[in-house]
Amino acid sequence: MNLLAGDLGGTKTLLGIYSSNGLEILYKKEYISKDWLTFNKILGDFLDRLPDNIESPHYGCLGVAGNVSKNRCKLTNLDWQLNGELLRNSTSLKRLDLINDFSVLIYGLKNFNQNQYVTIQKLSSEENISAKGLVAVIGAGTGLGISRGLLTSNGIEILPSEGGHREFSPRSNTEWQIANWLKNDLNLKRLSLERIVSGTGLGHIARWRLMQPDGVSHPLRELAEELSRNKFSAIEMPSIASDAAKNGDKLMNEALDIWLSAYGSAAGDLALQELCYLGLWIGGGTASKHLDGIQSNSFLKSFSNKGRFKSFLEKIPIMVLTDPEAGLFSAGCRASLLAQQGGRLI
Repeated sequence: MNLLAGDLGGTKTLLGIYSSNGLEILYKKEYISKDWLTFNKILGDFLDRLPDNIESPHYGCLGVAGNVSKNRCKLTNLDWQLNGELLRNSTSLKRLDLINDFSVLIYGLKNFNQNQYVTIQKLSSEENISAKGLVAVIGAGTGLGISRGLLTSNGIEILPSEGGHREFSPRSNTEWQIANWLKNDLNLKRLSLERIVSGTGLGHIARWRLMQPDGVSHPLRELAEELSRNKFSAIEMPSIASDAAKNGDKLMNEALDIWLSAYGSAAGDLALQELCYLGLWIGGGTASKHLDGIQSNSFLKSFSNKGRFKSFLEKIPIMVLTDPEAGLFSAGCRASLLAQQGGRLI
């Protein structure tokens, strides 16, 4: 039996067909999300183009970048409205579940191979990922994804979250300046956490740093000014800033350090709030790109800098998902559970 899996984000959409026997990937295709008016058309294109030797899927799961309610979702950073039941009716699927793209990662945790992640704070000797307890997932991509999961003897309970949209709380004078500058630049009354802690947020911080007096003669200043004038510019400031930092650019290294510190603090807040003894997982599109940074003091010191709970957070296991297709695989894991239960899984 074959399974449909999907990872739908504001930047790209990845669809795949898995075999229920061993979760082997049989076929996959990537789409640029913004090039399509609706996901329905992408799904139709994908299924229509399946190779003749690939059997149509019977069960499916789509990880979607947005809040899911009653199997429906409006993507947060894309003008797509999804209805799981209508999508199922347009296919030969027996059941199709929509699950938040970070919540769906919880289904992959017990199935990830060691080549799909890197451990940066190890599990304690008395606990392991097969145990019962709480886990949490956070990841900076186009936005900031957050989810929680409860691993029980009966299976997996997902506790979705939109914590990436909570208020950003500056911890320093620098972060206070950035927050006020960004509110003015984006014409906002309220600044959410993901405006700073996301791939997009790294671009915002880089622009702020370049717009300071000592950035006047910087070679990237003109790009920063262009983005302030035209918010819909195709300039990929996060990637440009990251590359410049890797090449030793002083200002972009400062911007990256500010971003990593804010990211680490947000991750620590989540771990503290959820008491995720079984571990915090870091995913998202920036995870593998900034693996060195996530392992740096900028990130880890901010992660554990929570006053009297510092020692507790230093013992929380932290794993970084480095497989760019972890979301697709996790959706396949959920679809596999559906197949095992004949579509009766709650």
